[in-house]
Amino acid sequence: MGKHLVLVGGGHAHLTVLTHFDRFTGGGCRATVISRSAYHYYSGMGPGLLSDVYAPQDVRFHIRRMTEDRGGRFVEDGVTRVDPGARLLYRRHGAPIAYDVVSFNTGSSVDFDAARSLKARSVFPVKPIENLLAAREAVRRRLKSGPLRLCVAGGGPAGIELSANLRSLVRREGGEAEIVLLAGSRLLSHFPGRRLRTCVKKELRRQEVTVVEGLRLAGLDDQSVTLSDGSTRPVDLLLLATGTRPSRIFRDSGLPVGDDGGLLVDDTLRAVDHPEIFGGGDCIAFGPRPLPRIGVHAVRQNPVLLNNLTAALLDRGALQPYKPQRSCLLILNMGDGRGILFKNGIVWRGRWAFRIKDWIDRNFMKKFQVSGETG
Repeated sequence: MGKHLVLVGGGHAHLTVLTHFDRFTGGGCRATVISRSAYHYYSGMGPGLLSDVYAPQDVRFHIRRMTEDRGGRFVEDGVTRVDPGARLLYRRHGAPIAYDVVSFNTGSSVDFDAARSLKARSVFPVKPIENLLAAREAVRRRLKSGPLRLCVAGGGPAGIELSANLRSLVRREGGEAEIVLLAGSRLLSHFPGRRLRTCVKKELRRQEVTVVEGLRLAGLDDQSVTLSDGSTRPVDLLLLATGTRPSRIFRDSGLPVGDDGGLLVDDTLRAVDHPEIFGGGDCIAFGPRPLPRIGVHAVRQNPVLLNNLTAALLDRGALQPYKPQRSCLLILNMGDGRGILFKNGIVWRGRWAFRIKDWIDRNFMKKFQVSGETG
């Protein structure tokens, strides 16, 4: 029996491996994917999903079909613990699965513990992206009863895009809503310079989104949010985009991790001290230097993971390093068919910026929507 490759998670960093799964199954290996869902949703189009610019089938990949069409086995489940000594993956609902080589792309979750105790009818963490579908339907349903008080927590790109696309959704539905963005210490605090921040503030003001800076979300219940100064604001629905953290799988398994709990990997995306374990995307801590949790890194790690898993399993070629770019193109979907583009200190806004983003996103989807996502 050949070696066994297991992919845990069907996220952005595993897409190229999945489209080349027959390289492994045809090369004498067994190949398995363990994922909590048959579909994976592309986060870059999530805000457009919220505002109904995109339908679900526009923004998802059919992980089960991608796997099975190429001779692999798909297991709909989650992994709770890794035993690296025995090379076993312990599952939430089934017997452990043994591996020879494993790669993790399990993403991240919103880092706000209080949300876990609240009813889903009022609080929606931005991840997993499917939550935005539920948020969209909740807004539609509640607008029928009158004006809403909507709140987004998080002053990064995700919070900005969600605030603007909430406004677009409300307008599409012909309703009324107050929309507040709780931006934490400062809007876009991790981005250099003033030009982008100034441009985003102008656009949010045009969209009638109130930006609150200098205060953080400190607590919440079904009817209000509590801010870091002790004040409260009434809300009907809250979207959480307050930052993310990797799964506790790696820390709980005794694997080397970074400061944030992500799987600590070297420049070849291989786990430190465990050469049979790889990973990519939001769930890893990149040893050479910290990487922001943005989708571009997961996307660009695709060919590196394919090459290095091929080298590890089939002895074809040498391991390659992942070389992250120092600066990345950022295009914010600001709703109403408008966008803001930022690259190397240059900022442009308008409809053509969104058209560029839409073209890039749709072409990315076409590249990997190879297994009947629209069916």
